[in-house]
Amino acid sequence: MTTAAELPQRVLILGLGFAGRALALHLQSLGVAVAGTVRDPTAAPGDGIARHRLHPDHAPDTALLEAIARTDAVLCSVPPDAEGDPALRLLGPALQASPALRWVGYLSSTGVYGDRGGGWVDAHSDADARDPVALRRLLAETQWRALADARGIASATLRLPGLYGRGRNALVRLAQGNARHVVRPGLVFNRLHVDDLAEAVVAAMRHPARDALYLPADDEPAPPQDVLAHAARLGGFTLPPAVAWDDPELEPMLRRFHASNKRIDSRGTRQALQWQPRFRSYREGLADAWEAGDGVMPAH
Repeated sequence: MTTAAELPQRVLILGLGFAGRALALHLQSLGVAVAGTVRDPTAAPGDGIARHRLHPDHAPDTALLEAIARTDAVLCSVPPDAEGDPALRLLGPALQASPALRWVGYLSSTGVYGDRGGGWVDAHSDADARDPVALRRLLAETQWRALADARGIASATLRLPGLYGRGRNALVRLAQGNARHVVRPGLVFNRLHVDDLAEAVVAAMRHPARDALYLPADDEPAPPQDVLAHAARLGGFTLPPAVAWDDPELEPMLRRFHASNKRIDSRGTRQALQWQPRFRSYREGLADAWEAGDGVMPAH
């Protein structure tokens, strides 16, 4: 068992979306100075996290470049485009020149693995998906590893299953009336609670390694219709009508989401990071969301 390193003193998160903000708040609770990037800093909630504008149509401002020069660790959760990581294209020279930087992380997706017919994948499996979305992810991963290798610093790629948590889950979708009951017989997914992701990223920072690859996931690959049915029972909702996953009327994104059937083996990640998910399955995660008020119908 390796000895855990100290956490970075300053962390910059590129992309303060659902995952990025959860990580920022967790790091903040641990006493780490956190800043992040958004497209529009004027819309920031009052959470004490410094926000810098990062927009493809604007050059990075001085405050963001100064933050990069001081930060120990950078994590990117910005979605890739056809040329890889748009954040890295804008900030690459500043990251290359930063005197303080010693760790970079990238949030990728288990979508880089092709269909396994319900079989298992782990960190040693071939990332063999060849659809455009997967290829963009793989290109962005390669770009971040290249930056870390050029700098001689630690890096971590985290390939994630579907994220959920308070404010983003089946209870919320049912309450809002936009839940989709898509069925593909035999299909299962792993999931990961966003709070468990935040703890996994912190563990990766505490265990810095060169070109590290992690697959954090829950304990229970489960059919999506089971998750939706459990949320409906929990909140007293009626399930929407079932739709076949290959229905031509279904949006292409949803068809793609249901086209790949695999289970994630995260045992190697758990051992390397000395990490365990607190929300072992969707049942614990949905129970937490329900107790927090998710899925409660608004009063009229």
